[in-house]
This record gives sequence, C-alpha cells and structure tokens, in this order.
Amino acid sequence: MATETKAGPMRVLVTGGSGLVGKAIEHVVQQEVAKLEGEEWIFLSSKDADLVDIGQTRAVFEKYRPTHVIHLAAKVGGLYLHMRENLHFLRDNIKINDNVLQTAHEMGVTKVVSCLSSCIFPDKTTYPIDETMIHNGPPHDSNFGYSHAKRMIDVQNRAYFQQYGRRYTAVIPTNVFGPYDNFSIDNGHVLSALVNKTYKAKKEGTPLTVCGSGGPRRQFIYSLDLGRLILWVLREYEEIDPIILSVGEEDEISIKEAVDMIAKALDFTGKINFDTTLSDGQMKKTASNAKLRRYLPEFTFTPLKEAMKMTCDWFVENYDTARQ
Repeated sequence: MATETKAGPMRVLVTGGSGLVGKAIEHVVQQEVAKLEGEEWIFLSSKDADLVDIGQTRAVFEKYRPTHVIHLAAKVGGLYLHMRENLHFLRDNIKINDNVLQTAHEMGVTKVVSCLSSCIFPDKTTYPIDETMIHNGPPHDSNFGYSHAKRMIDVQNRAYFQQYGRRYTAVIPTNVFGPYDNFSIDNGHVLSALVNKTYKAKKEGTPLTVCGSGGPRRQFIYSLDLGRLILWVLREYEEIDPIILSVGEEDEISIKEAVDMIAKALDFTGKINFDTTLSDGQMKKTASNAKLRRYLPEFTFTPLKEAMKMTCDWFVENYDTARQ
C-alpha cells in the first residue's frame, strides 16, 4: 500500500481513539512505522470531550486544530442493547456525527474519514451488498436507530462536497474484532462477548450457552487489518462515496463456526448449547469487497484463526480489565 500523503504533514484527530478501532490505528501508526515525518496524531477518548455536546466538540477541535479527522466515536452496543434502546442510539449518534462534521467544516479540516457499519444496509436485499445499496431500503428492525444515524453520515458527506467541496468520506467495515474491544457479555459485539462467555465457562467449569441458533453468517475483520486500511483511506482514497473494508465473501462464517474457533483458541472442552428462544438478529449481510480489491488487489488479511487466537490471548492477559 502506498503511504505517501499528498498534502504534506498532517495533524490527525481520531475521535473514539480509546476504542477497538482507535487502538488498532494507534498501534499501526506507532508500532508499524506508519507515522510519517512531521505528522501529529491525537487520539481522543470520551474523557477528553462529550461529542454529543456541541460546545465540548468545538473546544476540543479548537485545542488541537486538526488538518484531518478519523471519526470513530459513536454510541454502540450489542444486539440486545440496540433492540431495547433504538431511540437513544438514533439521537446520540445523530448529534455526535453532526457535531463532528460541522465543526470540521467550520474549522477547515481537509479530510474526514468516518466509520460506518455493515448493519446500515437494507434488511431485505440481494447479496452480496455493495457501496451503492446503502439507501435501497430500511435496515434490520433490531438496530434501526443506530443504522439510520450512521447512514446520515453518507448523506452529509455528499452534501458537504456538493455545497462546499469538502472531501469527507466514510468506510464501512464488516464485523470488527481484536484487542481493546468491549468484551462485555451484555453489551459487547458478538465475538468479544463470546470470548468472555467462553472463558468464564471454562473457569467455572460450566456449559457455554450461546444466544440464538448459531446460524447467522458474518464476515469478520481483524482490527489491525482495519487500522492499516483506514490509514490508506486517509492518505490515498479520493472518493466521497464510501468504501467497504472487509474480507471476501468466501471468508464469511457462521456464528457456530466462530464459537468453535473461540473454544479451540481458549482450550474450552465443555458442552456448548444454543438458546434458540433468543433472537438471531440479521441472518446474513454478506458484503462485497470488490471495490477495495480494485484499489488494493495485493492486500493480505490476517487469517481468521490466527487473529482469533491473538485476540483470545490478549483477552486472557488483560482479563481483569477487559471482561467488564
């Protein structure tokens, strides 16, 4: 991947910098010699500013005066939290996104790369889904609030370009996992919650109970791979239209296969039960990475089993803090 920036040294502000993807970008920048001479990187957490509040958003932008922004901050949660609180996810994320994009515009930020989610795509659709299909129908009912808020980033990016010529864009990763994830059993994303549940069942000598049938299929991307790709988008990708960052369709696996992989990585040999009285959520959301491959045909993704083992090892080493 090319790493030369076209506009000289950058001061990059990363919102949501203490989360899963922010930590991955920080690792890539600091540990993989991806930081270029003269660049400055600022990784914000919720302790630095509440981005739901426009005053705090403007203050933190005034403090750091970024030339570029990677916008990762969002109100996020697992399937069942989304199902309970769709309104909160809608309102808080609309506020966060509007505050960040408008403040970036007012302060002359050269480029903003926002992070969307594959859950924004229509529930009733044909597969594989691609970047042109975002607005073709309503998203799945389970997380419609979050999904519509995220869709609006794409709408705003187009409007800022049309009205002001701003080159703001967005990436759409599929299911992300890796170190520094939210491993909460109640509120974490599917893989991270399963890692915690499996480790807990192993420690307590109890069966592992998985919510749902295990049938839904997902594409999983390792957070460090995503971090490397987002840096490429920041430096090289010129389109306003979003781009899907994902492994290929052939790498999609079922939740049951993911559970088996986690059990092996954690050396869990107990019984695994699937609670089919609980919702599966969306059964599939297969995404095409053809656009990414046109740009980066040689990019190599970390093999899933290897990435899963590294994630499980990180969780075990950081169990006391990661399991919350």
